[in-house]
Amino acid sequence: MKIRKVLISLVTCFIVSCFIHVTIVQADDLVTDGKAAILIEAETGEILYEKNSHEKLAPASMTKMMSMYLILEAINNGSMQWDEVIRVSEHAASLGGSQIYLKPGEEMPVRDLFKSIAIASANDAVTALAERVAGTEEAFVEKMNAKAKELGMNDTVFKNPTGLTEEGHLTTPYDMSIIGRHLVQDYPEIIEFSGLYEDYIRQDTESPFWLVNTNKLLKYVDGVDGLKTGYTQEAGYCLTATANRGEMRVIAVVMGASKSDIRNQEVTRLIEYAYGQYELVQKLEGQKVVSNGYNMLAKNRSFEIVTSEPVTVLKKKTDAEQESKYDLSLNEEIKLPIQPGDQVGILTYYYNGKAYKEIPLTVKEPVEKNSFIGLLGYIVSQILFGENA
Repeated sequence: MKIRKVLISLVTCFIVSCFIHVTIVQADDLVTDGKAAILIEAETGEILYEKNSHEKLAPASMTKMMSMYLILEAINNGSMQWDEVIRVSEHAASLGGSQIYLKPGEEMPVRDLFKSIAIASANDAVTALAERVAGTEEAFVEKMNAKAKELGMNDTVFKNPTGLTEEGHLTTPYDMSIIGRHLVQDYPEIIEFSGLYEDYIRQDTESPFWLVNTNKLLKYVDGVDGLKTGYTQEAGYCLTATANRGEMRVIAVVMGASKSDIRNQEVTRLIEYAYGQYELVQKLEGQKVVSNGYNMLAKNRSFEIVTSEPVTVLKKKTDAEQESKYDLSLNEEIKLPIQPGDQVGILTYYYNGKAYKEIPLTVKEPVEKNSFIGLLGYIVSQILFGENA
Protein backbone atom coordinates (compact mmCIF):
# COMPACT_ATOMS: atom_id res chain seq x y z
CA MET A 1 0.00 0.00 0.00
CA LYS A 2 2.82 2.38 0.88
CA ILE A 3 4.52 1.69 -2.46
CA ARG A 4 1.21 2.31 -4.26
CA LYS A 5 0.75 5.66 -2.47
CA VAL A 6 4.30 6.70 -3.32
CA LEU A 7 3.75 5.82 -7.00
CA ILE A 8 0.46 7.72 -7.10
CA SER A 9 2.17 10.72 -5.49
CA LEU A 10 5.02 10.65 -8.00
CA VAL A 11 2.66 10.37 -10.98
CA THR A 12 0.53 13.21 -9.61
CA CYS A 13 3.57 15.45 -9.18
CA PHE A 14 4.65 14.64 -12.74
CA ILE A 15 1.24 15.52 -14.18
CA VAL A 16 1.06 18.77 -12.22
CA SER A 17 4.57 19.77 -13.31
CA CYS A 18 3.63 19.12 -16.94
CA PHE A 19 0.50 21.22 -16.60
CA ILE A 20 2.44 24.09 -15.05
CA HIS A 21 4.94 23.92 -17.89
CA VAL A 22 2.19 24.06 -20.51
CA THR A 23 0.57 27.03 -18.78
CA ILE A 24 3.83 28.94 -18.80
CA VAL A 25 4.33 28.26 -22.52
CA GLN A 26 0.81 29.49 -23.31
CA ALA A 27 1.22 32.70 -21.34
CA ASP A 28 4.77 33.68 -22.22
CA ASP A 29 5.67 32.06 -25.52
CA LEU A 30 2.66 32.57 -27.75
CA VAL A 31 4.74 33.95 -30.61
CA THR A 32 8.21 32.45 -31.05
CA ASP A 33 8.67 32.48 -34.84
CA GLY A 34 7.15 35.84 -35.78
CA LYS A 35 9.45 38.82 -35.34
CA ALA A 36 6.81 40.96 -33.65
CA ALA A 37 3.21 40.67 -32.49
CA ILE A 38 0.39 42.20 -30.50
CA LEU A 39 -3.00 41.10 -29.16
CA ILE A 40 -5.68 43.62 -28.14
CA GLU A 41 -9.31 43.58 -27.06
CA ALA A 42 -11.15 45.76 -29.56
CA GLU A 43 -13.71 47.58 -27.39
CA THR A 44 -11.33 48.73 -24.67
CA GLY A 45 -8.15 48.74 -26.74
CA GLU A 46 -6.32 47.00 -23.91
CA ILE A 47 -3.18 45.08 -24.80
CA LEU A 48 -3.31 41.41 -23.77
CA TYR A 49 0.03 40.34 -25.24
CA GLU A 50 2.89 41.97 -27.12
CA LYS A 51 6.26 41.05 -28.53
CA ASN A 52 8.40 43.81 -30.08
CA SER A 53 5.10 45.58 -30.80
CA HIS A 54 6.78 48.88 -31.77
CA GLU A 55 9.41 47.37 -34.08
CA LYS A 56 9.23 48.90 -37.55
CA LEU A 57 8.75 46.24 -40.20
CA ALA A 58 7.43 45.91 -43.74
CA PRO A 59 3.67 45.15 -43.57
CA ALA A 60 3.17 43.74 -47.09
CA SER A 61 -0.54 43.59 -47.98
CA MET A 62 -1.69 44.44 -44.46
CA THR A 63 -1.16 47.94 -45.89
CA LYS A 64 -4.51 47.49 -47.62
CA MET A 65 -6.31 47.89 -44.27
CA MET A 66 -5.56 51.61 -44.46
CA SER A 67 -6.49 51.66 -48.15
CA MET A 68 -9.83 50.00 -47.38
CA TYR A 69 -10.42 52.42 -44.50
CA LEU A 70 -10.09 55.42 -46.85
CA ILE A 71 -12.26 53.76 -49.50
CA LEU A 72 -15.00 53.05 -46.93
CA GLU A 73 -14.65 56.62 -45.67
CA ALA A 74 -15.29 57.92 -49.20
CA ILE A 75 -18.33 55.68 -49.57
CA ASN A 76 -19.73 56.68 -46.19
CA ASN A 77 -19.33 60.42 -46.82
CA GLY A 78 -21.11 60.08 -50.16
CA SER A 79 -18.22 60.94 -52.47
CA MET A 80 -18.31 57.45 -53.99
CA GLN A 81 -21.08 54.85 -54.34
CA TRP A 82 -21.00 51.06 -54.06
CA ASP A 83 -22.67 50.63 -57.46
CA GLU A 84 -20.50 53.25 -59.21
CA VAL A 85 -18.63 51.79 -62.18
CA ILE A 86 -14.88 52.49 -62.29
CA ARG A 87 -12.86 52.56 -65.50
CA VAL A 88 -9.48 50.95 -64.85
CA SER A 89 -6.36 52.94 -65.75
CA GLU A 90 -3.34 51.50 -67.53
CA HIS A 91 -1.28 52.01 -64.36
CA ALA A 92 -3.73 50.12 -62.14
CA ALA A 93 -3.91 47.26 -64.64
CA SER A 94 -0.12 46.99 -64.71
CA LEU A 95 0.27 46.08 -61.01
CA GLY A 96 1.75 42.65 -60.36
CA GLY A 97 1.53 40.35 -57.37
CA SER A 98 -1.93 39.36 -56.16
CA GLN A 99 -4.42 40.58 -58.75
CA ILE A 100 -7.68 39.97 -60.56
CA TYR A 101 -6.09 40.65 -63.96
CA LEU A 102 -7.84 43.91 -64.72
CA LYS A 103 -7.33 45.25 -68.23
CA PRO A 104 -6.80 48.91 -69.16
CA GLY A 105 -10.20 50.45 -69.82
CA GLU A 106 -12.10 47.60 -68.15
CA GLU A 107 -15.11 48.75 -66.15
CA MET A 108 -16.06 47.26 -62.79
CA PRO A 109 -18.38 48.33 -59.92
CA VAL A 110 -16.82 49.64 -56.72
CA ARG A 111 -18.34 46.76 -54.76
CA ASP A 112 -16.59 44.12 -56.87
CA LEU A 113 -13.28 45.97 -56.74
CA PHE A 114 -13.53 46.31 -52.96
CA LYS A 115 -14.50 42.65 -52.60
CA SER A 116 -11.39 41.75 -54.61
CA ILE A 117 -9.21 43.69 -52.17
CA ALA A 118 -10.76 42.27 -48.99
CA ILE A 119 -10.87 38.66 -50.17
CA ALA A 120 -8.08 38.22 -52.71
CA SER A 121 -5.76 41.14 -51.81
CA ALA A 122 -5.83 42.40 -55.40
CA ASN A 123 -3.19 45.04 -56.07
CA ASP A 124 -4.78 46.17 -59.34
CA ALA A 125 -8.19 46.61 -57.68
CA VAL A 126 -6.88 48.66 -54.74
CA THR A 127 -4.92 50.92 -57.07
CA ALA A 128 -7.98 51.51 -59.28
CA LEU A 129 -10.02 52.57 -56.24
CA ALA A 130 -7.15 54.64 -54.83
CA GLU A 131 -7.04 56.62 -58.08
CA ARG A 132 -10.80 57.13 -57.95
CA VAL A 133 -10.77 58.35 -54.33
CA ALA A 134 -7.83 60.77 -54.57
CA GLY A 135 -7.23 61.35 -58.29
CA THR A 136 -3.80 59.76 -58.34
CA GLU A 137 -2.01 57.01 -56.46
CA GLU A 138 0.42 59.58 -55.06
CA ALA A 139 -2.39 61.74 -53.68
CA PHE A 140 -3.99 58.67 -52.12
CA VAL A 141 -0.72 57.78 -50.36
CA GLU A 142 -0.67 61.31 -48.91
CA LYS A 143 -4.16 60.66 -47.54
CA MET A 144 -2.99 57.34 -46.10
CA ASN A 145 -0.15 58.98 -44.18
CA ALA A 146 -2.35 61.87 -43.01
CA LYS A 147 -4.94 59.41 -41.69
CA ALA A 148 -2.20 57.36 -40.00
CA LYS A 149 -1.11 60.47 -38.07
CA GLU A 150 -4.71 61.32 -37.21
CA LEU A 151 -5.29 57.83 -35.77
CA GLY A 152 -2.06 57.84 -33.74
CA MET A 153 -0.07 55.45 -35.95
CA ASN A 154 3.14 57.26 -35.10
CA ASP A 155 5.60 54.66 -36.42
CA THR A 156 4.00 54.18 -39.82
CA VAL A 157 5.05 55.49 -43.24
CA PHE A 158 3.16 54.33 -46.34
CA LYS A 159 4.73 54.56 -49.80
CA ASN A 160 1.94 52.87 -51.78
CA PRO A 161 -1.61 51.54 -51.28
CA THR A 162 -0.72 47.91 -52.02
CA GLY A 163 2.10 46.94 -49.67
CA LEU A 164 4.43 45.95 -52.49
CA THR A 165 8.05 46.30 -51.39
CA GLU A 166 9.31 49.88 -51.39
CA GLU A 167 12.09 51.38 -49.31
CA GLY A 168 10.79 53.15 -46.21
CA HIS A 169 7.33 51.53 -46.35
CA LEU A 170 7.16 50.48 -42.68
CA THR A 171 4.80 50.04 -39.76
CA THR A 172 4.54 48.17 -36.46
CA PRO A 173 2.21 45.55 -34.98
CA TYR A 174 0.93 48.22 -32.58
CA ASP A 175 0.02 50.54 -35.47
CA MET A 176 -1.60 47.69 -37.40
CA SER A 177 -3.78 46.95 -34.37
CA ILE A 178 -4.86 50.61 -34.40
CA ILE A 179 -6.05 50.59 -38.02
CA GLY A 180 -7.59 47.14 -37.54
CA ARG A 181 -9.54 48.37 -34.53
CA HIS A 182 -10.71 51.49 -36.35
CA LEU A 183 -11.80 49.45 -39.36
CA VAL A 184 -14.09 47.16 -37.38
CA GLN A 185 -15.43 49.98 -35.15
CA ASP A 186 -15.82 52.84 -37.64
CA TYR A 187 -16.89 50.75 -40.63
CA PRO A 188 -18.23 47.40 -39.37
CA GLU A 189 -19.39 46.62 -42.91
CA ILE A 190 -15.77 45.58 -43.56
CA ILE A 191 -16.69 42.24 -41.95
CA GLU A 192 -19.23 41.58 -44.72
CA PHE A 193 -16.26 41.40 -47.08
CA SER A 194 -13.28 40.23 -45.01
CA GLY A 195 -15.41 37.44 -43.52
CA LEU A 196 -16.16 35.88 -46.92
CA TYR A 197 -14.04 32.84 -47.66
CA GLU A 198 -14.92 32.80 -51.34
CA ASP A 199 -16.98 34.71 -53.90
CA TYR A 200 -17.06 35.66 -57.58
CA ILE A 201 -16.60 38.74 -59.73
CA ARG A 202 -17.38 39.17 -63.44
CA GLN A 203 -20.32 36.84 -62.82
CA ASP A 204 -22.30 38.06 -65.82
CA THR A 205 -19.47 37.50 -68.27
CA GLU A 206 -18.04 34.52 -70.10
CA SER A 207 -15.09 34.50 -67.67
CA PRO A 208 -16.29 34.63 -64.05
CA PHE A 209 -13.39 35.03 -61.62
CA TRP A 210 -13.27 33.01 -58.41
CA LEU A 211 -12.01 34.86 -55.34
CA VAL A 212 -10.57 32.78 -52.49
CA ASN A 213 -9.65 34.46 -49.22
CA THR A 214 -5.96 34.49 -48.33
CA ASN A 215 -6.94 34.28 -44.62
CA LYS A 216 -7.41 30.55 -44.05
CA LEU A 217 -8.30 31.05 -40.37
CA LEU A 218 -11.81 31.98 -41.52
CA LYS A 219 -12.47 28.29 -42.01
CA TYR A 220 -10.70 26.83 -39.02
CA VAL A 221 -10.85 29.21 -36.04
CA ASP A 222 -14.11 29.99 -34.27
CA GLY A 223 -15.24 33.58 -34.68
CA VAL A 224 -12.56 34.76 -37.12
CA ASP A 225 -14.08 37.17 -39.67
CA GLY A 226 -11.11 39.23 -40.94
CA LEU A 227 -8.95 41.14 -41.52
CA LYS A 228 -5.84 41.04 -43.78
CA THR A 229 -2.92 38.80 -44.64
CA GLY A 230 0.39 39.91 -46.12
CA TYR A 231 3.49 38.41 -47.66
CA THR A 232 6.57 39.61 -49.48
CA GLN A 233 10.07 38.21 -49.35
CA GLU A 234 11.15 41.25 -47.32
CA ALA A 235 8.17 41.25 -44.92
CA GLY A 236 7.81 37.51 -44.39
CA TYR A 237 4.37 36.16 -43.53
CA CYS A 238 2.09 38.66 -41.77
CA LEU A 239 -1.50 38.64 -40.59
CA THR A 240 -3.86 40.96 -38.78
CA ALA A 241 -6.77 38.77 -37.71
CA THR A 242 -9.92 39.63 -35.81
CA ALA A 243 -12.34 37.29 -34.08
CA ASN A 244 -15.66 37.87 -32.38
CA ARG A 245 -17.16 35.52 -29.80
CA GLY A 246 -20.18 36.64 -27.83
CA GLU A 247 -19.66 40.26 -26.80
CA MET A 248 -15.88 40.26 -27.10
CA ARG A 249 -13.84 41.04 -30.22
CA VAL A 250 -10.06 40.68 -30.32
CA ILE A 251 -7.43 41.72 -32.85
CA ALA A 252 -4.19 39.76 -33.23
CA VAL A 253 -1.20 40.83 -35.33
CA VAL A 254 1.85 38.74 -36.21
CA MET A 255 4.58 40.11 -38.50
CA GLY A 256 7.65 38.52 -40.02
CA ALA A 257 6.85 34.83 -39.62
CA SER A 258 8.91 32.32 -41.62
CA LYS A 259 6.00 30.29 -43.03
CA SER A 260 2.28 30.84 -43.56
CA ASP A 261 1.24 27.82 -41.50
CA ILE A 262 3.44 28.92 -38.57
CA ARG A 263 2.00 32.43 -38.81
CA ASN A 264 -1.51 30.98 -38.71
CA GLN A 265 -0.64 28.80 -35.71
CA GLU A 266 0.74 31.74 -33.78
CA VAL A 267 -2.24 33.98 -34.54
CA THR A 268 -4.54 31.14 -33.51
CA ARG A 269 -2.68 30.78 -30.21
CA LEU A 270 -3.12 34.51 -29.56
CA ILE A 271 -6.86 34.34 -30.23
CA GLU A 272 -7.39 31.24 -28.08
CA TYR A 273 -5.32 32.79 -25.30
CA ALA A 274 -7.52 35.89 -25.32
CA TYR A 275 -10.77 33.95 -25.01
CA GLY A 276 -9.34 31.44 -22.57
CA GLN A 277 -7.94 34.03 -20.17
CA TYR A 278 -10.08 37.18 -20.45
CA GLU A 279 -13.68 38.30 -20.37
CA LEU A 280 -15.66 41.52 -20.73
CA VAL A 281 -17.89 42.51 -17.83
CA GLN A 282 -20.47 45.26 -18.24
CA LYS A 283 -20.51 47.65 -15.29
CA LEU A 284 -22.92 50.32 -16.54
CA GLU A 285 -25.40 49.94 -19.34
CA GLY A 286 -25.95 52.61 -21.98
CA GLN A 287 -28.79 55.08 -21.28
CA LYS A 288 -28.49 54.48 -17.53
CA VAL A 289 -29.91 57.38 -15.49
CA VAL A 290 -27.03 58.63 -13.32
CA SER A 291 -28.27 62.09 -12.32
CA ASN A 292 -31.05 64.65 -12.70
CA GLY A 293 -30.53 68.08 -14.22
CA TYR A 294 -32.45 71.27 -13.57
CA ASN A 295 -32.88 74.41 -15.64
CA MET A 296 -35.59 76.92 -14.76
CA LEU A 297 -35.69 78.12 -18.37
CA ALA A 298 -36.66 74.65 -19.65
CA LYS A 299 -40.24 73.68 -20.41
CA ASN A 300 -39.78 70.64 -18.17
CA ARG A 301 -37.37 72.09 -15.67
CA SER A 302 -36.11 68.70 -14.40
CA PHE A 303 -34.61 66.17 -16.80
CA GLU A 304 -32.76 62.88 -16.60
CA ILE A 305 -29.05 62.65 -17.39
CA VAL A 306 -27.90 59.32 -18.83
CA THR A 307 -24.77 57.53 -20.03
CA SER A 308 -24.23 57.85 -23.78
CA GLU A 309 -22.65 54.38 -23.99
CA PRO A 310 -22.07 51.38 -21.73
CA VAL A 311 -19.04 50.95 -19.49
CA THR A 312 -17.40 47.57 -19.90
CA VAL A 313 -14.23 46.38 -18.18
CA LEU A 314 -11.83 43.73 -19.35
CA LYS A 315 -10.65 41.34 -16.66
CA LYS A 316 -8.81 38.07 -16.34
CA LYS A 317 -11.23 35.25 -15.69
CA THR A 318 -9.21 34.15 -12.66
CA ASP A 319 -9.15 37.61 -11.06
CA ALA A 320 -11.63 38.54 -8.35
CA GLU A 321 -14.01 41.43 -8.93
CA GLN A 322 -12.36 44.74 -8.13
CA GLU A 323 -13.81 47.79 -6.43
CA SER A 324 -15.51 50.15 -8.86
CA LYS A 325 -17.24 53.54 -8.68
CA TYR A 326 -17.86 56.59 -10.83
CA ASP A 327 -17.81 60.38 -10.55
CA LEU A 328 -19.85 62.88 -12.56
CA SER A 329 -18.71 66.22 -13.88
CA LEU A 330 -21.57 68.24 -15.40
CA ASN A 331 -21.04 71.20 -17.69
CA GLU A 332 -21.20 74.50 -15.83
CA GLU A 333 -23.39 75.95 -18.54
CA ILE A 334 -25.93 73.85 -20.42
CA LYS A 335 -27.52 75.78 -23.26
CA LEU A 336 -31.09 75.05 -24.30
CA PRO A 337 -32.49 73.27 -26.22
CA ILE A 338 -30.74 69.93 -25.53
CA GLN A 339 -31.20 66.85 -27.70
CA PRO A 340 -30.32 63.24 -26.81
CA GLY A 341 -26.70 62.83 -27.87
CA ASP A 342 -25.69 66.37 -26.89
CA GLN A 343 -22.95 66.20 -24.28
CA VAL A 344 -23.86 67.69 -20.89
CA GLY A 345 -20.99 66.28 -18.86
CA ILE A 346 -18.49 63.47 -18.33
CA LEU A 347 -18.69 60.27 -16.29
CA THR A 348 -15.34 58.98 -15.03
CA TYR A 349 -15.41 55.31 -14.15
CA TYR A 350 -12.88 54.01 -11.60
CA TYR A 351 -11.88 50.36 -11.53
CA ASN A 352 -9.34 48.78 -9.22
CA GLY A 353 -8.56 52.20 -7.76
CA LYS A 354 -7.68 53.83 -11.10
CA ALA A 355 -9.52 55.96 -13.63
CA TYR A 356 -10.54 53.33 -16.19
CA LYS A 357 -12.74 55.12 -18.73
CA GLU A 358 -14.43 58.45 -19.43
CA ILE A 359 -17.74 58.55 -21.31
CA PRO A 360 -19.95 61.50 -22.33
CA LEU A 361 -23.23 62.14 -20.52
CA THR A 362 -26.35 63.19 -22.37
CA VAL A 363 -30.10 63.60 -21.74
CA LYS A 364 -32.71 60.86 -22.00
CA GLU A 365 -35.39 63.04 -23.59
CA PRO A 366 -35.25 66.37 -25.51
CA VAL A 367 -35.14 69.41 -23.20
CA GLU A 368 -36.94 72.32 -24.85
CA LYS A 369 -36.64 75.98 -23.97
CA ASN A 370 -39.75 77.40 -22.29
CA SER A 371 -41.75 80.12 -24.02
CA PHE A 372 -41.98 83.61 -22.54
CA ILE A 373 -45.60 82.97 -21.49
CA GLY A 374 -44.67 79.63 -19.93
CA LEU A 375 -41.76 81.17 -18.05
CA LEU A 376 -43.94 84.06 -16.83
CA GLY A 377 -46.55 81.58 -15.61
CA TYR A 378 -43.87 79.66 -13.72
CA ILE A 379 -42.56 82.81 -12.02
CA VAL A 380 -46.09 83.87 -11.02
CA SER A 381 -46.85 80.40 -9.62
CA GLN A 382 -43.65 80.51 -7.59
CA ILE A 383 -44.63 83.88 -6.12
CA LEU A 384 -48.18 82.72 -5.28
CA PHE A 385 -47.62 79.12 -4.24
CA GLY A 386 -43.91 78.74 -3.51
CA GLU A 387 -41.74 75.69 -4.13
CA ASN A 388 -44.64 73.27 -4.65
CA ALA A 389 -45.96 75.12 -7.70
